[in-house]
Amino acid sequence: MAEREFSDSSSSSGSGHTMDKSITLPPDEIFRNLENAKRFAIDIGGSLTKLAYYSNVQHKVAKVRSFEHGAEASSDKLYEISVQEEVTPRLHFIKFENAYIETCLDFIRDHLVNTGTKVIKATGGGAHKFKELIERKLGLRVDKEDEMTCLIRGCNFVLRNIPHEAFVYAKHADSEFRFQTTDPDIFPYLLVNIGSGVSIVKVESEDKFERIGGSSIGGGTFWGLGALLTKTKRFDELLQLASKGQHASVDMLVKDIYGGSYGSLGMTGDLIASSFGKSATADKAFSKEDMAKSLLHMISNDIGQLACLYAKLHNLTRVYFGGFFIRGHPVTMHTITYSINFFTKGEVQALFLRHEGYLGAIGAFLKGAEEDNPNQYSWGENYAGSSGLMSVSPDMNPMQRARSGTFDMLEMDRLERQLVNLPLLQDPSSYIPDTMDLTEDAVAREYWLSCFEEALDGVVKRAVASQPDIPEAIERAEKFRQKYRHKLQTLRHQPFAYGSLTVRSLLDTREHCLNEFNFPDPYSKIKQRENDMATKYYQKAVRSLDQLSWEQRQFALVRGVLAGNVFDWGAKAVSDVLESDPEFGFEQAKQQLEERPWLIDSYDQWLERLKGPPHKCALFFVDNSGVDIILGVIPFVRELLSRGTEVVLASNSGPALNDVTNGELQILTERIAAMDPVIQSALTEDRLTLVQSGSSSPCLDLSRLDKVLAQVVRERKTDLVIIEGMGRAIHTNYYARLSCESLKMAVIKNSWLADRLGGKLFSVVFKYEVPAGKATSPDSAPLSPL
Repeated sequence: MAEREFSDSSSSSGSGHTMDKSITLPPDEIFRNLENAKRFAIDIGGSLTKLAYYSNVQHKVAKVRSFEHGAEASSDKLYEISVQEEVTPRLHFIKFENAYIETCLDFIRDHLVNTGTKVIKATGGGAHKFKELIERKLGLRVDKEDEMTCLIRGCNFVLRNIPHEAFVYAKHADSEFRFQTTDPDIFPYLLVNIGSGVSIVKVESEDKFERIGGSSIGGGTFWGLGALLTKTKRFDELLQLASKGQHASVDMLVKDIYGGSYGSLGMTGDLIASSFGKSATADKAFSKEDMAKSLLHMISNDIGQLACLYAKLHNLTRVYFGGFFIRGHPVTMHTITYSINFFTKGEVQALFLRHEGYLGAIGAFLKGAEEDNPNQYSWGENYAGSSGLMSVSPDMNPMQRARSGTFDMLEMDRLERQLVNLPLLQDPSSYIPDTMDLTEDAVAREYWLSCFEEALDGVVKRAVASQPDIPEAIERAEKFRQKYRHKLQTLRHQPFAYGSLTVRSLLDTREHCLNEFNFPDPYSKIKQRENDMATKYYQKAVRSLDQLSWEQRQFALVRGVLAGNVFDWGAKAVSDVLESDPEFGFEQAKQQLEERPWLIDSYDQWLERLKGPPHKCALFFVDNSGVDIILGVIPFVRELLSRGTEVVLASNSGPALNDVTNGELQILTERIAAMDPVIQSALTEDRLTLVQSGSSSPCLDLSRLDKVLAQVVRERKTDLVIIEGMGRAIHTNYYARLSCESLKMAVIKNSWLADRLGGKLFSVVFKYEVPAGKATSPDSAPLSPL
């Protein structure tokens, strides 16, 4: 891969750093898609510059189109597949040290094709300092924006669009970063911005915020006093000293005064009674490390107590910390966390943000893009182009620290659909989609990372096979392999890089990387073949079901959904069988299922419920193409329709593995309706509705669904939710609590997972749940904790 060297040899931009001011990076890894860039914004702080720009990214998408009736007779295929070019708006955010600003501006000037851009929005303390340089280099007018307004707008944006944005820092836990579920209603909150001083801002809505307090004792105080005490001029080096120090050598503790704890006042002996209290009476000299640690505690405790007082005064429980003083440093995050926990007795948690450094740049960009109203859309982090949260441990070599933080990227893609919560979530603020957090489970993390790495060759092979007539597909597939393998290696060392590490995030990262190299739907031809084949057996399957007694039919329908769910190309145990035995079919899949009682078995309770009145409307989140949807799900749906229940089928908006997409499902349903009057009349009478889920993942996040789907759920007064498949019902949503009845059905097609759950390969999970208070919840065996 060709590489471009960025080297900073100018004296005008030097900052006294002794590190080598040159960096070599692949040109497609930084300032990506610059030729299509428009609308720039820049946030220049004391040491870091954050640049933002908007571009239209061209990429390939797979489309399906039903054959015209004339062509239909001469073809066995239900639909044709075409690959088309589409454009997706993307936000790019790049963070680098001010030492590189002139070099980067030169690079942007040389590669900027779009000359329609006239203005660059700027914020931050350095905006004035570098104004002339920016205008001269880029030929753009610098338009300065209010720093606090930009900060708040940026904070609102990331909280609304990045699910695992906020985290609690726990220094001594297995996972230092504990990511939090963001409440759908992000307001109100307190933002404590610690720069040179401290600003405390109460944020009540998108445009309503107020600086309610602050302090002159902040990051600048720590830096200034630290420099006087230790003769250390660099902020990062000062923190490194603090991380190695013992504050008790300098601070006077409660036990130094009382010989132990002060029980009647509830003060432990190790509590600081007086910061730097020992320095007045001790004859000895104190080490730089100990003084730096004492100073850090003094500043952090003061800020922590101030934040707690304002939080209590305004009755706020969400307190976010940001600013130069924080900047992802474990030492400062730990001391702030300790302080908040102490002063609130654990009632308030100190919250930090993954993308805290970008808030100003994001806000400045949003101010410049108001005419496009970016907040009317939902945005998603593009894992393929984002560098993620890196460790900034002060134990790291200073050269490494500076180098790892030199260029940092965040990319956000505008999503086609506006995403909202499923209205039927019992408590959206506590909903966690993922069943297993690999960030905290080291054994599971090692297994799944190895599993995805071992599957990489197969994915590359499938990607190339999906584009047999395009010679350069092999080269693109190889680039995909390198990119995704690099992501997996990063996650081994930094499992928290993109928030909580889960099976879902590993799958989504793979899909993002495939799309990055124009493999929009590697399984499109497999899905087409399996859909064509399964459709031919549909009428026979329905006829055989109709001949059964009512009770036999209910069990056969459930068994059919489970057998259909075996056909999952994302599971190696299944894909190996399907590759080696093309004749493997529906009946063989039924034979693979375990006999009752299943691993999780609420079937008896479900059967009893079916003897009662019909549900008003069922929302069914479907899974795979082919046998699964056509011979498993549709007959099950047909029975619900016959009972008088309306049905909403929710399928993926975009492709992922061999999951059926909404476009494919529209065509399949039309074809089945032509063969089946029950389905035909349900479509005609609007009792069967097909809706996009808003997802392009093999898993399911019920807090980010298409707004249209949420609206349909409300209008139809949905009282039953059915979730099918290992990705949607086990890797995600196993513990999801809904305000209506729910049915989760899946076959476990992974030996390791089956073993962990106390089952075996092809064990069945059939979990029928009734919300507390509506009826007695069925007495089903609990699943082993994941």
